Amino acid sequence: MSRSVWTDAVAIVVACVVSVAWGPGAAHAQEDDRPELGLRAANNLAFAPAEVVFTGRLRGGADDAEEFYCLSAEWDWDDGTISESTFDCEPYEPGVSEIRRRFSRRHSFNRGGRYEIRLTLKRGGDIIASARTSITVQGG
Repeated sequence: MSRSVWTDAVAIVVACVVSVAWGPGAAHAQEDDRPELGLRAANNLAFAPAEVVFTGRLRGGADDAEEFYCLSAEWDWDDGTISESTFDCEPYEPGVSEIRRRFSRRHSFNRGGRYEIRLTLKRGGDIIASARTSITVQGG
C-alpha cells in the first residue's frame, strides 16, 4: 500500500471515529441521560365517587440534572379542574443539589367517565416534561 493510500485510509477511519463520537449520535446519547417522566394511577378502574392516587416518577438521568431541579407540578384532571404543586428549594449547586423524582397527588372524581390525567413539570412558563395516564370511573 502506498503512503498516500495509507494516509487516506487512516484519515477515513479517524473521520468515522470522530463522527461516531461527536456526531448526531452524541447529542442523542446526552438526551438518553435526561430523566424521563412516567405517570400511573393506583387504580385504573374505579366507581364514583372515587378518590384515586396518582404518582409521577422521574427515571434515569443524573440526580443533579439542573434542568429538572426545583420544578413545579401541574395536574390536569380532565374533569375541568387543574391543581399545581410548587416547592421551596435551595439555590442549585452542581453535584450537591438533587432533583425531586416523585410527584404524588390524590384526586376525587364524582362522575363516571374516562379521564386522561396529565402531569406537567414546569419551570416558570416552560414545560420541562409531561406524562399522561388514563382511568375509567364508572357510575355516578
